[in-house]
Order: sequence, then C-alpha cells, then structure tokens
Amino acid sequence: MERVDLGGDWNLRHIPDGSDRPMSVPGDILSALVASGEAPDPYFGTNELGLQWIGRADWLLSRSFVASPALLERSRAFVEFDSIDTVAEIRLNGRPIGASDNMFRRFRADVTGLLRPGENVVSVTIRSPEREAADRAGRLPYPVPASVYPVSSPHRNLVRKAQCMGGWDWGPCLMTGGLYDGAAVVGIDGPRIEYVRARTRKAPGAGPGGDYIVELSVRVDSDKAMDAVLEIALAGARATRRVAVQAGSAILREELLVAAPEEWWPAGYGKQSLYDLRVSVAPADGGPGAHEVVKRVGFRELRVDALEDPHGKSMTIVVNGKPIFAKGANWIPADALPSRWTRERLSDLLGSAAAANMNCLRVWGGGRYECDAFYDLCDELGLLVWQDCMFSCALYPASAEFLSDVEAEIRHQVGRLADHPSIALWCGNNEALGAITWYEESKRNPSRYVVDYDRLTEGTVGRVVRELDPDRAWWPSSPSAGPNDYADNWHADGRGDMHFWSVWHEGKPFSEYLGVRPRFCSEFGFQALPSYSTVRSFAPEGQRNVSSPVMEHHQRNPRGNSIIVETMLRYFRMPRGFRETLYLSQVQQAMAIKTAVEYWRCNRPRCMGALYWQLNDVWPGASWSSLEYDGSWRLLHHEARRFFDPLLLALFVKDGVAFAYAVNDGPQAIRAGLSLSLRRFDGSLVADLREGISGRGPVSALPEAATLLWSRPLPELPAGPDECYVDAALSPEGLGGDGRARRACLFLTEPKACPLADAGIEAEVITADDTAAFPAAGRTLPVRLRAKAPAFYVAPSADGLAGRFEDSGFHLAAGEERVVRFVPAPGSPGGSGGAPTARELRSALRVDDLRSSYE
Repeated sequence: MERVDLGGDWNLRHIPDGSDRPMSVPGDILSALVASGEAPDPYFGTNELGLQWIGRADWLLSRSFVASPALLERSRAFVEFDSIDTVAEIRLNGRPIGASDNMFRRFRADVTGLLRPGENVVSVTIRSPEREAADRAGRLPYPVPASVYPVSSPHRNLVRKAQCMGGWDWGPCLMTGGLYDGAAVVGIDGPRIEYVRARTRKAPGAGPGGDYIVELSVRVDSDKAMDAVLEIALAGARATRRVAVQAGSAILREELLVAAPEEWWPAGYGKQSLYDLRVSVAPADGGPGAHEVVKRVGFRELRVDALEDPHGKSMTIVVNGKPIFAKGANWIPADALPSRWTRERLSDLLGSAAAANMNCLRVWGGGRYECDAFYDLCDELGLLVWQDCMFSCALYPASAEFLSDVEAEIRHQVGRLADHPSIALWCGNNEALGAITWYEESKRNPSRYVVDYDRLTEGTVGRVVRELDPDRAWWPSSPSAGPNDYADNWHADGRGDMHFWSVWHEGKPFSEYLGVRPRFCSEFGFQALPSYSTVRSFAPEGQRNVSSPVMEHHQRNPRGNSIIVETMLRYFRMPRGFRETLYLSQVQQAMAIKTAVEYWRCNRPRCMGALYWQLNDVWPGASWSSLEYDGSWRLLHHEARRFFDPLLLALFVKDGVAFAYAVNDGPQAIRAGLSLSLRRFDGSLVADLREGISGRGPVSALPEAATLLWSRPLPELPAGPDECYVDAALSPEGLGGDGRARRACLFLTEPKACPLADAGIEAEVITADDTAAFPAAGRTLPVRLRAKAPAFYVAPSADGLAGRFEDSGFHLAAGEERVVRFVPAPGSPGGSGGAPTARELRSALRVDDLRSSYE
C-alpha cells in the first residue's frame, strides 16, 4: 500500500470574493481565519456575534500533492477523508469525484486512472450549512422542530453535523466547517481490509481467568476475485488459512481460542489489559498487495442488566460478572473549534476524569462520535463509555433519504468502534424521545412524530446496532426505560435511566436530590461561574461583573446567572466582591452534586450509576462543567475525587435526621476507625457522637455496599443546628484499607445561618530558593496552610500560573496544618519565561474559604 498524507498545509478561499489564506488540516475554517488575523478570538467578549457570517458563506479548500511512481503503479487508488464538515463537493484535478453531507461518515472516492504523474490538486468546496438547512426545511412536508438557544443556527437538526455547533445552553454558535481527523490518497494492490470485528466471549465452562473464544469478521474489498491468505495473531493464538476473496466487498470469518488472557476491567476494579490483534490478507500467489491492520482489543464480559424488580426496572453495568456502580460525567466536544481537538487535549481531560475516581463517561448525543484517540485513551484508563448516537434535543426527519444516510453513518461508526472494550452500550439519542412532548407541532399531532421517531431510532439506528454489535447493550434513548418503552423518564426514578433537573431548572433546594432514588441517573447538574483566571481570558477589566454584558453573553442558559445568585443567597451570606462570588458559585455547585452523588451511592444497589452534567467545556464561561475550558479543576472536580472515592464517608441530613454511611465499592470488607464529633464553629467540642453507640471500636464497611454507621434526629443533638457542625473521619485499617483517612463535615442548616469564626488562614510557600524553577522531578511546589479556627471549602489558587493545586475545597480543623502541592501544567511558563518559580507562586497565591467570602 502507498499512502500520501493530505494533512498539513492547505489553501482556504472565501468563494464570494476569491480571497485566499493558509489553512491547516486537520482543522476548521474559523481557526484558519483567526490564524490569518482576519477573525478575532471568537471566545473573547462578544466576538462570536460578529462571526456568524462564516457559516453562511461558501469556502474552497485545496492543496497539491505529488503522485509518485510507486503510487501510480498501484492497481487502485482512493481519495479518503475521515470527516468532512459538512455539505461538500470533492474534486481531483478539477474533476468531480464525489459529494458529502454528513460529518459522521467517512468519504472515499475511487480515483483509479485519475491521478497524473507529478503534481495533483485535490479540492473540497464546503457549502453553507445554514443555507442547506434552510433549503431542506423549505422542502419538508411538515415541520421538524428543534430546540432554540440564545445564539443558535436554525434547523440544525436537518444537517448531519455536530448539533452543538449551532449553539447550546452552554456553548457558542460557531457553524464552522472543515476537514477533521485523517485525510489521504491511498494506492493499493490486491484486497483491502475495511473493518475488523473481534467478538470475544468466554469459552464454554471457563470461569474467572479462563479461556476466551474470539470470533473475527474481516470485511475486505477487492477489485477482482482471487485466492488469498488470511493471517491472524492475538495474545499468543494464531490462525492462517487460504480463503477465496470475491470481487467487491466480502466478509471473511475466523475463530480463535485464546488461552487465559488477562481480563480488562474498569478503573478501580482491576487492570486495563489490552492486546494487539494483527490481521493480514495477501494474494495467495505471493504477488503484491498484502494489507495488514493492527488494533487493540480487551477481553471482558459486559452486559447491562435491565431487570424488573420490586422497585421498578434496574439498570446496572456488569463487567466480568461484577456489578459496577458507574461513577462519572457527561462528555461534550473538547472545544468549539475543531482544530483544537488534539490528542494532548483529550489526554489531559480524560486523565483528569480518571484522577477524580471516575470509571464512566457518557459521550453525549449533541456532539460527535469521538476520534480513535479518545476511545484508545478510555481503554487505557478504564473509563467505560456510554455512547450516544448523534441526535439530541430535537425531532428528526424520517424520509427514505435521511434514514439511508443515517444507516450508512451508524454502520461506519459501529464498525469503527465496536472492538473497544471501554464501550459499554449504544444509546440511540439524547432526549429525542422526551422532545416529542416539547413542541407545539408534535403536541398537536403526536402520532406523526412518534412514528418518525420510531422509524429513525428503532427501525434504523437500533436495527443496525443490533445487527453489527449484538453482544453490546442497545438503549434507545436517554432518558428511557429501555427498548419498547415510550414512557416519560424525566421524573420517573424507578425505571431505567433518569435525567433529574428539578434542582437547577425548577429552583428546588439541594435536599430535593434526597427525594429521588434513580436506578441510574445519567444527567443532573448545577452551574457555576468560571474561575477568575478564566474570566480574565474572555472579559476585559470593565466587564468583570456577574451581570455585565460580556459575562451574560458567556452564560447561555437564559436564567443561569439569576439561578446561581438566587441559590447563593438561599445558602450563603452575600459575597463581598466579584471574585468571592465566583468562588461561592463553585462551592454551591460542589455542594449540589455532592449531595446527589453521596446519597445515591448510599442507595446502592437500587441506584447503580451517577453521571453528572458535565465534565468539560467547549469555551470559557459559566456552565455545569467540573473542568474549565483550559482543563483546570473547579471545586466540583476536586469534590468529585472525594465523592467518587471507592471508600466514601457520606454525611447528610434527610427528613430531620443526620446520617453517616460508609460506601465501599471494593470486594472486601474494610475495618476502619471512626471519629464522629459535634463541634462549635470556633472548633470547641460539643459532644463525641459515638458516645452511647454499642461498641466504640472499629466499624466495618461491607463490601460492594453502603453501610449505615450512625444516625440521630437533629432535636436529640445537644446543640442547635445553627450552633454546630458534624466533624467525622473514617480511617481504614488492616488488609482491606489503604491507611488514608476519609474526612467529612456536615452543616446541619444553611451555612449563612451559622456563626463562622475567622479562620485566619496562613499560607507559606515551602522552598529554600525563591528564584529556582519548579524541580524537574514531579514539578510541584508545596504550600503549607494553617487555620486558627475551622475553615470550610478552603480553596488555594494561583491566578496567572497554568496548573492546579492537588486538592481544593477541603476542610481545615482549628489549629490544623496541611501541605498542598501546586502542580504546574506541562510546559507552562512562568513570568520569567521558564517554569514558574516559588516567588511567582507566592505572588499569585490566594486562599479562599467560606468565612472570608463575606467578611
């Protein structure tokens, strides 16, 4: 095989005026305009509004390449693009070779005989997606509505493009286009491998650690019938045989027995063992044209139990026979500008998810099927993937043309992704089932739109998924109760998966989370404002106010800032300034999600999944994310590391009773010492709450369970709820524990009602040399914190220095001293141009806590 990579330098022409500028591929049009200085930073201020013309214009992308003699000698040649965004015509040397209108499909054109010696030119004309969507809307026999956002592109649901590019309630409307992932000219002799599918299952009678059978399906394409040799190698097992390859497309099948491979496990449950699978097909006569594909596979058994039980219908991911509590978040595209979808960016974001004890991410249906690197990283990190298909918050056409296009899309994506052990299930869409009840058109004629929904979701997407990947669970919509169930799951916590939004959208108190017990909550969230360093990246100094035009522009939920401030005044005293307001918004976001996750984990096995909305951001601004646009951790992400800990100490008040639980995800009981005290806000002891408990020795956290450790009605406590708080620690002992204490504290009423003492936090950067850069090994610098009185939600930050503290949002007891380390981002410069110094950290250091936010 000869391959000419088409990545790199292209020319971008604005068709209306004929102007040219360079463009990098993979990349997008808007990024090229920013790089050439013709467009401003779309994320700064309100610049986005002045860039809407880009999605309304036509563009010509072109580049030349040299066809070598070796390429020209091949019997067949193809031009290939992994993803063209979106409505496009493709030419080679001025000759049309194909068209594309779906960024989720691979484009391939046979150009055999069309290449010429030396220089060739490939060009892609990208038409306006907005104009195409409007034209399609005008041809519809009846309306097909979609949700509209503060800045949005109409009829986005009619074009197979990442739906959030047309605006969402957390991101901008930037209808750019471009060429993403791979692009190449390929010359081949003989058969070519298109897809390899490796279905793994335990051999009959095999127990844990036993043998696996691998059923391989190899789809090959050949320009002529021939005898060929198929060779397969995997984990020490090999197979070689002669096969007859037909002209056109054919599927070759083989079966291997792999002896006792190490199994793949989700994070926190075992190793993420992966093996190279090598598959080659070569002409049997020894002629040219051998083609080999290498991919990684993992051995594991995975199912999703959706079983009727006394509480309704369960939803539990089971891996290698072990029920898994899915802990994680929802994933949206890594950036609103596709040119920034890099492996480095993905590695940073997914690494942060794993560092927060997550084991599951939901790839949300309004973005895109992610690139290969994303799923490779999830395989390596042990992050299970709930994979939505790309339909979200809208109704969709059900014409033969649209359904045929979608079928090809699903066939390609399932064929590309099905062998990743991390993918737990395929889901048909995000909220498209619920959307039938949202719009006036569908309310007036629900039968019409239910039929269209069924033709798309079950008749097309589900049918193809079940055909190509019968071993993996199919879930028709999120939220839903599963296949063949069209009931409303927005407020039903007994069946399937649930999206619970009553706290945010309806303004309910955080305690509302304690009133539902979902079987699997795949969406719930609460917004926060970004950190000050992020605000500085998009808001000029005169706009750094929550209700300024720029801050409101970067808040895409229509009532978002009002909800944040209204909730803040429900729980906290009025913050004294803008930076304190940012801080408190992140405190309350962490409180909200902590309340939900800890309670639902205490309800296992009835509840077996909590995926909050959302992990990451596509641009800087207010949102539901726990990771800010630049990848830095909000207080919620630090809190997630604690509330997703495999051993959790959970404290909460429900119906006037205070509870303490230990939640243990592990397979062994854990003995632990428990301290539990009631303290005043000056740190003085009111009572040892373990007094009177039968047996004051170590407690036992039962395996794979939530264990009630203590409970007490609030009126029975020796001090009022506004006079004291509960301070607790769980300290594992022996073989089952890791020796690290889990600490927790609990307010018994709203913090604003409590007489918090001035904590008097002192911060000291620990170093012998102020001018030395961070050490190469570990690249961290310790900071010692001391508190004179109890300090809550202690949050160190270093504005202007790229990086994060290893912990934040924690509690310091009176007189306590703690060392936290600042971890600079890889390659981050300091003010001196090199790695940050201790002096720079000291200058940038700020420490917030709850009491200091208002006095």
